[in-house]
Amino acid sequence: MTTALFNNDEVEKIGKAGTAWRDEVYSCHKELKKKYETLSGFEVKPLYTPKDLQNLDYIRDLGFPGEAPYVRGVHPTMYRGRTWTHRQLAGFGPPEETNKRYKFLLHQGATGINGVFDYPTLRGYDSDDPDVYADVGRGGVSIDSIEDMRILFEGIPIDEVSVSLVTCQPICNISVQSMYFANAQNRGVPLNKLAGTSQNDFLMETAITIAPGVTPPRVSFRLSCDAIEFCTKYAPRWNPISFSGYNYREAGCTAPQEVAFMIANAVACSEELIRRGYYIDTFAPRLSFFLSAHNDFFEEIAKYRAARRIYCKIMKERFAPKDPRSLMFRFHVQTAGVALTAQQPLNNIARASYHALAAVLGGAQSVHVDAYDEALCVPTELSSLTALRTQQILQSETGVTNVVDPLGGSYFLESLTNQMEESIGSILAEIDSMGGIVKTVEKGWIHGEISSAAYQYQTRVESVEMPIVGVNCFQIENEKLPIELFSLPETLKIQEAKLERIKRKRDSAQVQKALDAVSRGCEEGRNLMELLVEGVKVYVTEGEVSQALRKVYGVWNPPLF
Repeated sequence: MTTALFNNDEVEKIGKAGTAWRDEVYSCHKELKKKYETLSGFEVKPLYTPKDLQNLDYIRDLGFPGEAPYVRGVHPTMYRGRTWTHRQLAGFGPPEETNKRYKFLLHQGATGINGVFDYPTLRGYDSDDPDVYADVGRGGVSIDSIEDMRILFEGIPIDEVSVSLVTCQPICNISVQSMYFANAQNRGVPLNKLAGTSQNDFLMETAITIAPGVTPPRVSFRLSCDAIEFCTKYAPRWNPISFSGYNYREAGCTAPQEVAFMIANAVACSEELIRRGYYIDTFAPRLSFFLSAHNDFFEEIAKYRAARRIYCKIMKERFAPKDPRSLMFRFHVQTAGVALTAQQPLNNIARASYHALAAVLGGAQSVHVDAYDEALCVPTELSSLTALRTQQILQSETGVTNVVDPLGGSYFLESLTNQMEESIGSILAEIDSMGGIVKTVEKGWIHGEISSAAYQYQTRVESVEMPIVGVNCFQIENEKLPIELFSLPETLKIQEAKLERIKRKRDSAQVQKALDAVSRGCEEGRNLMELLVEGVKVYVTEGEVSQALRKVYGVWNPPLF
């Protein structure tokens, strides 16, 4: 039995008074626009009252922080007890240069590392492959072998610092994460001492950043689950997957789609791990999520709150866990890169600040604030520091950490949270009706949904229905760039020389033995990470691992839609 929060008679009285107010006001006042709605298309009324929440049950629908349904936060004291992790993205050029940036950010107060990798690494190519020469060191750091991983984290206490490996695609993750774990073992750090996260999301490889040579969805999904299984057994403090809703959103999907695709993915992974013989509570507490903070301030906050509530309900109903941590939707937020503009780039400081505020008011566990120059180049040291200082000002000066869920109870926000949850639930039901997330990828349904949403968004920008300051309004003619652009260090020659030296000195017989073991593991259905953590220690390269996987599994061409 549930109890409504408000007295029904009073709610009806307020509702009638609100209607009368609107009729009177709008008979003599005009609005600037005919239609007001959120970025994802939810209609926004001019005023919200208890009438909009007349069926809200406080305990059932909101509850208290640290208790189901966790809509008000996964920790009882939230930022009064533990602040969010300040985790700034960093990665460019050879590992020697990125190692310096990591140390700089940690020295300046960052409390975690977010390592991003270049395009060849993310796609399973070695730097000396002629097909990827132009991209070596761009968009992230180059990692070819365990030697690069050693250099990347040299002098950094990896048993004390939480590290996020932005290895979205499982074919990349299974190599890079194995190198990180193997390097830790070489340094004498047990895997159970490591804290961090791998993105490791099969949708990234098969539906978002598609490129030639992508592995089939079921294979990519299997590799993702291999990593979850390995960490469950050997690295219990590591989050083996971070479902990358952020990247879905960057590709163009709406806020409800962002959350629904992540949760559908988490459900599929849970079902697979249970099929492999694991009980839900052995792995679910370490499932994590990665969301965007976009321009629509209240919609983003409602999204985070709705995600926690619907995830709690779904995990409880489908898997009946005993550990309450299995019901918690824990997430990292990155401010929206797609919202940054190359025009008037200093405006991006304000954009990213509001995005970060939404993430914090929405209860994020860790946050990355984009640098103001990211629409133009790899962040400079100054822009990276400004982004970090944005987080520190938010934490230390604004007072927003003093109250848990400070916007909870807002008529508008709670109403929007309810709408968001309903929309997410509808998308999840549609995915279920098609057989789950893997089948929707194989059919091309996911691709079509994202493409359609992206087209609608761009149409609104080009029609100026959606104003973007500096782009389609408040422009500056003949604008002169007010910032210096970052110049990438020479990377290709450094990595080529390193690979040539490694391949000359390593034991070729051991390398071949390790690669043969991977190939057999593919055919026998073994956990490939268990093989690779040992295999990379003999200097098997990422490109060689990827070639072995593609040789067994083949490649996949996404269906047209």
